[in-house]
Amino acid sequence: MRIVIAGGHGQIALRLERLLAGRGDEVAGIVRRPEQAGDLLAAGAEPVVCDLESASVEDVTRHMEGADAAVFAAGAGPGSGTARKETVDRGAARLFADAAEAAGVRRFLVISSMGADREPPEGTDPVFAAYLRAKAAADADIRSRAGLDWTILRPGRLTNDPGPGRVTLADATGRGPVPRDDVAATLMALLDEPGTIGKTLELIAGDVPVVDAVRAVSAAAR
Repeated sequence: MRIVIAGGHGQIALRLERLLAGRGDEVAGIVRRPEQAGDLLAAGAEPVVCDLESASVEDVTRHMEGADAAVFAAGAGPGSGTARKETVDRGAARLFADAAEAAGVRRFLVISSMGADREPPEGTDPVFAAYLRAKAAADADIRSRAGLDWTILRPGRLTNDPGPGRVTLADATGRGPVPRDDVAATLMALLDEPGTIGKTLELIAGDVPVVDAVRAVSAAAR
């Protein structure tokens, strides 16, 4: 497959690029800064410099032509303010989805956030609350699109611990940590499993091998 990843320099995206390239897929990662290109090349991915906060749909569509799948892994990141939660976590997701539809790329995965399905509780940090609301709006927009075969993945608290390859994946898992390694492995498995299309799934560390967890979710949907 050819897969285009938005936010190609992110920690999960780089892990996913290594996994996909390692099994022989063609991967392109969209990055904002040219100096990030070397890290993508080292991961086996083609770097594509394109700022999703300022690009047009036509700009992004050109980069997605001929792809079999798209993964939205972009985010404003820690240290960014409320405004960039709106322009990246919501706006760039919508732009990327528009471009996927225009390019005829149906398979579409999103890295979202646990907690995006409810209003942030009182006392939540205002910037984090803005992030959750932006993610919720982006997820709702993706779910509304008949032109996409979407799956939304909402991981728990991300860690850099080595991924043991065992997870809990379900419509609702409860809160918990999950290594970024295992988030990337789950995304790759989701790409291969059409039975997860149209599902919003939560992910935390667990006891089930990643591929088996994805297959179980797919079987339950039938």
